[in-house]
Amino acid sequence: MASAVKFDQFSEDLGLGVHDLNADTLKIVLLDAAPTVATDAVLADLSEIAAGNGYTAGGNTVANNAYSEASGTGTLTGDDVVFTASSGPIATFRYAALINDTPTTPADPVICYWDYGEDVDLADGETMTIDFGASIIEIA
Repeated sequence: MASAVKFDQFSEDLGLGVHDLNADTLKIVLLDAAPTVATDAVLADLSEIAAGNGYTAGGNTVANNAYSEASGTGTLTGDDVVFTASSGPIATFRYAALINDTPTTPADPVICYWDYGEDVDLADGETMTIDFGASIIEIA
């Protein structure tokens, strides 16, 4: 998987206590246009694909998210997220973004995103796993 690209707003939101990365509900949303790290702050700023055929607006939940720190580096982990096309194809996407679904002010703040380098098409019955590897994101 491509490296995570952190949104600038996430750094500010951490300092303001917007995120509880151990307890909040984190989600992966699929995007059809490149995010802008300097100015995108919440899900509404992103170009999420249309819901349907196995994709739910607002994305899929990251299970078992946990945040820890060692030697000054924070590490966010969680279970991989799987999208499965059903009853037709999922809309074409290229980017996957991690958002926090819990806060209401601001609503759905952004954390980071990944660029798959080309459009991804999922036909009926196909799956796409957002594989985080050892960690979702590290913050040094």
